[in-house]
Amino acid sequence: MKRNERIVLLGVKGDSSVRIVCQALQQEFAIDRVILENRDARRKLVQRRARKLGYWTVVGQILFQKLLHPAIRLSARGRMREIQEENHLLDGPIPPETVLEVDSVNSKQARRELQRSGPAVVVVVGTRIISEQTLNSVGSVFINMHAGITPMFRGVHGGYWALAAGEPENCGVTIHLVDKGIDTGGILYQSHIEPTEKDNLATYPLLQMAAGLPVLRRAIDDALQGRITVHPPRDVRSHLWYHPTLWSYLRDRLRLGVK
Repeated sequence: MKRNERIVLLGVKGDSSVRIVCQALQQEFAIDRVILENRDARRKLVQRRARKLGYWTVVGQILFQKLLHPAIRLSARGRMREIQEENHLLDGPIPPETVLEVDSVNSKQARRELQRSGPAVVVVVGTRIISEQTLNSVGSVFINMHAGITPMFRGVHGGYWALAAGEPENCGVTIHLVDKGIDTGGILYQSHIEPTEKDNLATYPLLQMAAGLPVLRRAIDDALQGRITVHPPRDVRSHLWYHPTLWSYLRDRLRLGVK
C-alpha cells in the first residue's frame, strides 16, 4: 500500500534516470509532483567549464562526448537491457498529470510549486546545483542519489573515476542530503557495486541505480519517520570529477583496462 506523505521529484527533462526513479518510488510512495527543468544551455555550460578547467580540457571533453561516448553506449546496449531487466529498472513514462516543466529548479515557478505542494521529502535526480533560496523555500528534506562514493568521487562518472583511480572499493552510490554544494551533503547511505568485464562507462550508472534505489527508499522512509542519521564519510578526501577527455579515456583504457 502506498504511503500518503507527499513526495516531490526534481529532475531534468528528457533524462531517463528521473523516469526510472519515479517508476520505482511510485510503487511505495505517493508522488505528488515531478518538476522537470530544462537542460543548461550548452554554450553557457561550455563557457563556465572552460573558465574553470581550461579550453584544452573542455575541447577534450567535448570530443569524448561527441565521438566516443555514443560508441560506448552502442556497444553496451545488450548489457544495459540485461541490467534493467534483472533489476526491474522500468523506464516508463511519468504520469503527465504530475509533471510541471520549468526553466530551472531555482526559478520562482519551481519554488512556488514546492510551496504549493508542501512535500515532506524532495528527491533530487540529476538537476543543476540547487540554490539556498530554493532549498529554504520549504521545510522539506531534500535527498539526492549520487552515482559515486562521496566525498572522494563527487561530480559525474563516480563509478568510472573510482575504477580509473584503482579504487574499486569506492565504486558505488551515495544517498545524501542536499546542500548548496556539489554532492557535499550529509551521507545517509552508501552501497558498493562490482562491475564485470561486460560493463563500461555506459552501464555503471545503471548498476549504481540498481544498488541505490533500495537505500533511497530507506532514506525516504527515515525522513518521513523523522529518524534521519547522517554518517561520517569513510574517507576524508574530497574531489570533484568531470567528464573524461578523449585522450584521458583512451589512455586509461589502454593502460588500466578501465572502460
